[in-house]
Amino acid sequence: MFKSRLCCFVALVVMTVWGSCAAAREIIDMAGRSVTVPDEIRKVYCTSPPSTYLVVAMDPELLAGLNFPFNPSEQRLLDPRLRQLPVIGGWFGQGRTPNLETLLQVGPDIIVDSTWQETAVGEKIEQVLKPLRIPVVHVSMDRLSDYPAVFQFLGQLLNRQERAGILSRYAQETLDETSRVRAAIPEENRITVYYAEGADGLSTECHASLHAELIHLSGGRNVHRCGEERGYGMQKISMEQLLQYNPQVIVSHDASFIEQVAADLRWKNIRAVQAGRVYRIPKEPFNWFDRPPSFMRLLGVRWLACKLYPSDYPLDLAAETRCFYKLFLNVSLDDAAVRKLLQP
Repeated sequence: MFKSRLCCFVALVVMTVWGSCAAAREIIDMAGRSVTVPDEIRKVYCTSPPSTYLVVAMDPELLAGLNFPFNPSEQRLLDPRLRQLPVIGGWFGQGRTPNLETLLQVGPDIIVDSTWQETAVGEKIEQVLKPLRIPVVHVSMDRLSDYPAVFQFLGQLLNRQERAGILSRYAQETLDETSRVRAAIPEENRITVYYAEGADGLSTECHASLHAELIHLSGGRNVHRCGEERGYGMQKISMEQLLQYNPQVIVSHDASFIEQVAADLRWKNIRAVQAGRVYRIPKEPFNWFDRPPSFMRLLGVRWLACKLYPSDYPLDLAAETRCFYKLFLNVSLDDAAVRKLLQP
């Protein structure tokens, strides 16, 4: 019954789309594909959180629906209009898929997908979305270095060139600044960093993984050396292995781990714990470091470089945070809000 209703609805939407899209243009997306899109794009659906967040930064009015509902702490730092959007779902790990009936009811002008480099996932998404006859535009935003270009691309696609130019310049300036910090520190003098995931802190990411790329970009050295992990990551390690790593700095976004690590006798001999250099990664409204990787990493890499090398990169973190949130999210933070975000 559901399939029958959905097929009928698809047919109706297809007729509506083809009847209303006489004005169209050809673009080349970031996967090198030629795609026909409407001249004026008013509603955008994104297949995963990183691209959804990207549209939030570009223009929240354009967003047609959410991958999942924002919680209250996220909502207070986001445009109030986002609270009214339908939850469509998406493809973002662990078997999640969107509700196609809701997607069709929303009727976006285009679909933005950022999974095209993951061949199997990308092909599956293409197969599912093809019958809907909604243009699918692929963007590249896996690495932080992709962001200047992806902002410029979206600016052209969505006719938001001025906005895109501002965000792209910030992204490039961030990459240039942290590159200078990195270049000034010899490899042998770089601070060793462990990225602790999970409540026990014994899951982490390979040094080549995009999930941990901010460590390298900020001038640190990831102690967990291995090949790039494809997929979900979060490799388990033993306490003995961690003691051998003996990192100078630990970063984590897991609140329960941060709360207990200083009192845990197993961790007391690790240099980072002894020196009080265990840092909680800010994560509101979106994580500054990872999971999901988003434009917030542009602030996250500055934050981490400042934590690792306060003398070489003496950034006023409070001022930079306030500036970033105003620029990317149009949110004015008071002193209390900044302190809460940056609490150790």
